[in-house]
Amino acid sequence: MQVSAAILPLQALRAAFGKRLRPGVSIARYTSARIGGSADALVDVHSAEELAEAAQMLWKLDLPFIVLGGGSNMLVSDAGVREVVLLNQSSRVKFGDESQPTVWAESGASLGAIARQAARKGLGGLEWAAGIPGTLGGALVGNAGAHGGNLSMVLDLADILHREKGKLQWSAPDLAFKYRESWLKRNPGQAVVLSAQLALSHSAEREIRAQMDTFLAYRRLTQPPGASMGSMFKNPPGDSAGRLIEAAGLKGKRIGNAQISPLHGNFFLNLGEARAVDVFALIQAARRAVQAQFGIELELEIELVGEWQPSH
Repeated sequence: MQVSAAILPLQALRAAFGKRLRPGVSIARYTSARIGGSADALVDVHSAEELAEAAQMLWKLDLPFIVLGGGSNMLVSDAGVREVVLLNQSSRVKFGDESQPTVWAESGASLGAIARQAARKGLGGLEWAAGIPGTLGGALVGNAGAHGGNLSMVLDLADILHREKGKLQWSAPDLAFKYRESWLKRNPGQAVVLSAQLALSHSAEREIRAQMDTFLAYRRLTQPPGASMGSMFKNPPGDSAGRLIEAAGLKGKRIGNAQISPLHGNFFLNLGEARAVDVFALIQAARRAVQAQFGIELELEIELVGEWQPSH
């Protein structure tokens, strides 16, 4: 659902959110790819409580919104975002005591930072997450994972605000995780992640750090630095999107200042002031080439956010 700038009720939003409302804000600087137009209305939220209050207010006003955390795994339209953007800056993190190796964190907390804090406390289970950009909330929505681990394997309970049912605590089965998705991703606009508790395990700090260093070294070797959205496509069963795009001869292909990485075919880079429309053109080129040569339809892992033409 899209709401045009002409009918977005800024006066009602100002009454609800006061100085936390920022109209006409460029979204690009809040995304990992540094791409995208402006949001008609952005609201800063600094805690799980503020996020819940903001979501409830917007549902009451019947206004569509998106929750923006680390800004990875998304491509924001050059035309910008007509929904209200909730900039999730909630970041509290609490670890359990010696007898309870767990960590609770608000949904805006950095997943990589949580993993590194856990390592310093001799708590393992998140070694795979050390190099993953983005927030805990986004990782839950997309069931983020790497190196054989993912969120569904460590989730204890997630605090969810459901549009119809209010505040709930959901376990992994409730979230119906699949490869790089969850019930939340399949039902946009129906619920918001407020916080989550993850189950960890006691281990020697040096062993945790050694494993993290191995994963990070592999990441640096195989994934490009610079501004990108992360993995563009989901891996098809039994294959990898990067391999297919490389085999189709598209590594290094450039449109404007957007480029399919010469290092890894499933990473699309912003070489400097790239436009979303150029990234999208590369997406379409990759899909067409892989479909034509291998008969495989690549499925986006990222989300298209903002005002896109119907053909997009």
